[in-house]
Parts: sequence; C-alpha cells; structure tokens
Amino acid sequence: MELRHEMKISAVLCFWCFLIMQGLSWAEETQVYVVYMGAAPADSSVDMLTESHLQLLASVSTRGKKKLIRSYRHGFSGFSARLSKEQAVAIAQKPGVLSVFEDPIYQLHTTRSWDFLQQTSVEIDSNLDEDGASSPRSISDTIIGLLDTGIWPESASFSDQGMGSVPKRWKGVCMEGTNFSAANCNKKLIGARCYSSDEDIAAVFPGELSPRDTNGHGTHTASTAAGNSVAGASYYGLAAGTAKGGSTSSRIAVYKVCFWDGCPGSAILAGFDDAIADGVDMLSVSIGAPARYMPDFDKDPIAIGAFHAVAKGITVVCSAGNDGPTSSTVTNAAPWILTVAATTIDRHFESDIVQGNNKSIEGEGINFSNLSKSPVYPLIYGEAARSNSSSGEGFASHCDYETLDSKKIKGKIVLCINNKNDDTSEYSKIDGLQSSGAVGAILIDDLEKAVANTYTSFPVTKISSRSADEILSYINSTKNPVASILPTITVNKYRPAPAVAYFSSRGPSSQTSNILKPDVAAPGVNILASWIQEDDSPDNVPPGQKPSGFNLVSGTSMACPHVTGVAATIKAWNQKWSPAAIRSAIMTTATQLNNDKAPVTTDAGLTATPYDIGAGEVSPTAALQPGLVYDIEPDDYLFFLCNYGYSPSKISLITTIRQGFECPANSSKDLISNLNYPSIAISNLSGKGSRIVSRIVTNVGAEDVTYNATVNSPPQLNVKVVPDKLHFTKYVKKLSYQVIFSATNSYAKADLFGSITWSDGVHRVRSSFAVRST
Repeated sequence: MELRHEMKISAVLCFWCFLIMQGLSWAEETQVYVVYMGAAPADSSVDMLTESHLQLLASVSTRGKKKLIRSYRHGFSGFSARLSKEQAVAIAQKPGVLSVFEDPIYQLHTTRSWDFLQQTSVEIDSNLDEDGASSPRSISDTIIGLLDTGIWPESASFSDQGMGSVPKRWKGVCMEGTNFSAANCNKKLIGARCYSSDEDIAAVFPGELSPRDTNGHGTHTASTAAGNSVAGASYYGLAAGTAKGGSTSSRIAVYKVCFWDGCPGSAILAGFDDAIADGVDMLSVSIGAPARYMPDFDKDPIAIGAFHAVAKGITVVCSAGNDGPTSSTVTNAAPWILTVAATTIDRHFESDIVQGNNKSIEGEGINFSNLSKSPVYPLIYGEAARSNSSSGEGFASHCDYETLDSKKIKGKIVLCINNKNDDTSEYSKIDGLQSSGAVGAILIDDLEKAVANTYTSFPVTKISSRSADEILSYINSTKNPVASILPTITVNKYRPAPAVAYFSSRGPSSQTSNILKPDVAAPGVNILASWIQEDDSPDNVPPGQKPSGFNLVSGTSMACPHVTGVAATIKAWNQKWSPAAIRSAIMTTATQLNNDKAPVTTDAGLTATPYDIGAGEVSPTAALQPGLVYDIEPDDYLFFLCNYGYSPSKISLITTIRQGFECPANSSKDLISNLNYPSIAISNLSGKGSRIVSRIVTNVGAEDVTYNATVNSPPQLNVKVVPDKLHFTKYVKKLSYQVIFSATNSYAKADLFGSITWSDGVHRVRSSFAVRST
C-alpha cells in the first residue's frame, strides 16, 4: 500500500496562504512541462546541451532562461521549464523534440524477509568458480542508486565501519542542504542529491531542500537493499532480530526526487540523469504512476530514464504498483525495466480478541493495547450504534463518518465492516471512533487482513468475515456482550508463505500484452527496515517510548529493493553481465512454491499466475548460478519500439546506438513476443492458428553441457520446443530455439499459463508463458 503520510493540516493551509499572499498569478497561466529530446549527442558537451536547451526556450519566450527549471544533459537530452500550453505545443513541433508533456506527479509504492528468502531458495554449490562464474571483484565496489525520499544518514544501517575506500570510478557528490552536510556521507553512503527547487514549498517545509529523509520511505528502501546488519532491531519489540539488506557490502547513493506532495517527473528524470553520470551500477525505483494513468513510453519519466540507464549498462529495478488485486494494473512495464510484485513472508502480527464466552478470535494488526486481558469492555456492532440524526449517507455498519452515536460507543469496542471502497478511509474511521470515546475497534476486512496495519496505542485488529460471524453470533446471544483486544505478538514460521499481497498490481500490462509483467515477486508485507528518528507526531509512538529507528511498512516499494539487493550481488560476481542477463538470472531461477511445498497462492487463496507473481518468488542463492541466460542486445529494444509503433525517426532520436535506424517492414505488435525475454507472452492466438516464438540462450555455466527441454502446458494448448536439446561446448556459447504454440480442440477464450524449463541435471532454467486468445 502507499505510505500513510502524517502531514499537519495547519502546515498545508499555511503553505497555500503563503502562495496567495505572494500573488502568484502566473501559476494559473503556466505550469511545468518536460521536454524530452532523446539521447545526448556524443559530440556535445554538457554546456553545449544546456545552451541548446536555452535557445529552444528562447524561440518561444523572451524569458527563456528564467523559465528553465532543469537541464538534462548526461544520460539523455532534455529539460523541464515553466511554460504556457501554447508554448509547450510550439516546442513540440521543433526539430529534435521527441515529446513534450506536463510534469506528472508520481507516487511512492509503499527483517526476517532475507532469512525467509534464503530458506525458500534453491540450495546450490557454494563454490561458484567450479561452475564457470567469474571470481567477484570487491563486492563493496557495487554501487546502488535509489530514487526516493532521501535518507536518514545517522541510521546504523549506513555505518561505514570496516569498509574500504570509495571506488575511484565514482563521480557523484554529497549535496548539502537543510540539516545535511557533506560530513553525512561516508564510505557506505557515498552520494546524496536533492532535486527540489521550489523555494515557496521550502518556506513551509525546509526539509524539502535537503537529501535528508523527512518521510522515512527512502531510508527504509535503502536499508532493505544494502543496509548493514544491525543486531537487536525491532519495531517497539515486534519483529525482533537482526535487520539487514540484501547486499550489505554495497555502496549507496541517494537521489531525493519525492517530496511532501509526491514525486515530480522532472525530478525523477534529473535523478536518472545524474545517476548515469555518477557511475551507479543499478537503480532502485519504488515509485510509479497510478494504474489509471499509463503514459506512453516516451512520456513516462521512469521509462525514459530507465531506457538510457540500461543503455549504459545500469540495471533498473522498479516496483509494480499498489493497485491490485484488479487485473491490468501493473505499472513500470517497459521491457528494459525489472518489475517487482509483492508477497508476504512467514511472519504475521497477531492481535487477538477475547470474548466474554471464553472464546478467542484471531486478529491481525499492530497495536500496543493497554486494555485488560480479561473481556470486560462492552462490545457493540456499528449498525447498533447508528445515530438518530444520521443523514442516511454512509453506513453505520461500516462506521462511516458521522453515522454513529458517540453516546452509544463511548467506552466500548466497536465492530465495523471495512473495505477499500468505503467513503470513509480506514484511519479516518479509527480517528472518529477514538475521538468519540470508543476503547477499541474490530475491523472486518477479508481483503486487507493479511497486511498488519499499524495503529500504535489505540487497540485495533482486523478479522475475516467468517470470524465476524462468530462475534456477531456472540453479540446476539447475550444482553451484555463483552470483549478485549490483546496487544500484538509476533508469530514466525507462519504458513503458507509466501502469498501474493492483495495490493500488488497485476498483469497483463495494458501497454503491451506481448511482454509478461510483472517479472518477479519479492517480500513486500510488513517489512522491518530502518526509519527516520525525528517524528513530531506522537500518535506514531507508543506512550513512554522514543521514536523507533525501525519501522514495519508494506508495499511493492518494499519488494523492489529486495530484488535490487539480489541484482547487486549478481553484478559483483559477474561484472560484465548486462542488465538483461542479470534480470534473466533472477527470473529463470525464481521459485513458485511456498513453505508448504505447494504452489504460491493469491490473497484469495487461488493458485498464483504469472500475472500475479511473474516468474515467481526471487531466489537470492539460485540466482547466482542460473546456468543459462536470455541476453538482450541494445538494438533489440529498438526493434521492440518498432513493433510497438514508434517511427524510425523517433527511434533515431531516442538512441545514438545506430544513426539512420530503420524499422523492419513487417513490424507489428505481435512480433514483440520475439524479444529475447526470459518469459513469453502471446496475445490474440486464434483457435485455428499457431504462433512461433524464437529465443536465444547463452551458457554461463560449465563449458561442455547438454540441456533438455520440458514443457508444462494446459490441455487447451499444444506447445512444442524445437529443438528440445541444446549442446554447449567451449566454442558454442549461444544457441537458439523456437516454441510453437497452437490450440487444441478444448481451446476456449481464456488466459492460459504454463512454463518451459531447460535442465542439464543441475540447473533448472524456467520460463513462464502466458497466452491470450483472440
């Protein structure tokens, strides 16, 4: 789920009053636009590019220099500027301009998790050199860049104790700002930048002009990806243990692109631009557009920045979004991005209900209840507490705003129905109940029950509809129903796990159904990681406690850095591998089984499909030794753009790889399925036709080895692999094969899933496939 922001209403009102007093009438006439001009010409210096951007602005405005906000001149060419709509339209017609779009505001997609991943991953031989993998360089040379809300540098997760010198190839800076100096960087946190240029906002929120994290999200993701091992970590005693990142010896560089009101696309592009020039090895981006807004690739700041980063050999890992469980909601679906869905781990946070009839009901939630453990508090259903003066809008059973009589709920525990489509948000309900004198709340929520939200000192827990029936039966059986809500306890080794988080966005991609997204899944529910320790909201801190240096947070935002940490380790062992090879290693070694050795399920209890978890749950150990990889050459993405529908002239601007680039005459969206991806997606397969898909695999294991193919397909499909045996030698590293898909007599309109696995007896190189009928 997205992070819950605790902004003070008075501060926001003050900000808008400030704008009004300043008389900023221009804000009504102009707004920020991004002008994207493709790859930076190889023969242009950064100064030349900036001058060309100013000249382009001057062609539509006499105040061009004052309108320029930021110039992109390292990884790609373009700029952001404050323009009128007419000026933006005029610039879009200029030669060399690929796209002009309004600056979008993206949102954040917001530790036992690593131990759990290791437990469920495939066991492999620890002597990697015997299987052909190169000896690692100093693993601490791997540099992870994070586009996020900044960082809290004092956290123990970012200590540089015992680390060697900063890699000489690093060209970044440690930008100074409010409560942040160059001394805050060290051999672990080697770079920090901030991209807020809005002095009006900074007048109210001074922390916006600093790499320092005032939100917590960036600190959490950075420590998940590459934080040091910190013993004795917990969230006020819950989830106690050692917190650590996936690549504890990697370096961290942060790019603060998200602020109090979201993540401007212009700032996201600036972060990508600088990260490319600074020398990061990979980028972790837990940000994305909402599912209802899916910009095309040349108007999506993340797709644009990631394209140019990947062209420079930088792996880009992104969150899939939090708009699940609805289908076709996955975001960050460009094929050059590694897209991550979210799953649970084998830990949950139990807060049980004790009834007056001596029955105990299991609940889920994080609270530090000070209620008596004995059931002595009156229990009431929301509908029974309806206010006589209620206007009829909303539902008392849902405890909607102003539907309840405060006299009827004072001193009582209130049972409420809760779902994501309610007019009143969950936390608004809780605030309303608490202010009306209720002593606790029980929320009925089948969808969100698996995610333990934090309620701090107010006793709240969530239950299923089945459990609610038991409670309602008890309420109706006595004149004086009583209960209590117990404080949360941590339950480890919970089964089954992993399961797909309800909020995790699902495929197929609405942009291109011939690329299977998401790519892979990773833990993203109630993840313990570092947090900011300056919190002016006492509601977030249990009574008598100081702000915790750790927090439990859920979202695909939390899943993304798990995969980034795995990718960083692969990069350390295989310095010359491309981003596509690293992605392939992660995808083809992923697992589809939970800790009961049964198929991973969704929040609804159904077997998860590739639309839910992509290739499966990431396996940190197995990914180091994939056997075969599906690599992608730079030109392959250009042919993808041809098949997607971009013109050769546009593609020539996007890249400097090949000047005068021409698209094949037969380009079509169906041919996107031939991109050398580790998974296969086919759309519009008719009941009478067939489709042939080609793939090339590269051997990265033993020199003399034979792989055999096995197919797992549903009865509605015939799937044939040609050839079904591949023999690699010292001199033959790459081999191709084809997969022929055709319908059987039982074929019907449906989404059909299966897999193709190549094995040499040691490695299992698995590719998921999804086929959509016409």
